Amino acid sequence: MARQIAIVAALSAGLGIEARAQPAAAGSPVKIVALGDSLTAGYGLSDKDGFVPRLQAALTAKGIAAEVANAGVSGDTSSDGLARLDWSVPPGTAAVILELGANDMLRGIKPQLTRDALDQILQRLTARHIAVLLCGMRAAPNLGVDYGKAFESIYPDLAARYGVLFYPFFLDGVAGNLKLTQPDGMHPNPAGVGIIVERILPKVEELIGRARAINPS
Repeated sequence: MARQIAIVAALSAGLGIEARAQPAAAGSPVKIVALGDSLTAGYGLSDKDGFVPRLQAALTAKGIAAEVANAGVSGDTSSDGLARLDWSVPPGTAAVILELGANDMLRGIKPQLTRDALDQILQRLTARHIAVLLCGMRAAPNLGVDYGKAFESIYPDLAARYGVLFYPFFLDGVAGNLKLTQPDGMHPNPAGVGIIVERILPKVEELIGRARAINPS
């Protein structure tokens, strides 16, 4: 327990079915699945304050035709996300926001296992002609320099390998700021979610454009 508390504190401080996506008709909403852990699920937040509803609201406010489905499961590791990939990302999905790995790191899972799971997810999504935005995560400093380098390199390496869009750090602007996090010092509060959505929104717009290009009407 002491080790887990230390890791959480450090993070706060440092912080199948091979179905092709169906083309969206011109002007019809692009179907997006946010596949992730508690950060995507909206842990500790009201139904309207989580990442997915706030992102949906931001897209709607800009007149962007998109529907974002919440496939976040609190506590999920990358391997858990892989295990439920087929039913979490159903046929007809045009784009995926992939946010996994924080729990791998908090549990000290070997980076190679995380890399392998994310690699398989990306392989299967790209085979289905689904556009992907891969969100990176940072390692807690007290896990050591070697672990940090091995873990953090997973995301840019895989983004380059599969040619997917890349957002370097999902908690950018929020991690380590106690005014933007819940009492656990790790999960964002409503204000923190607002920062995340504001910063990631341009990449999500790019994701939607790429999804339409991959599957034109």
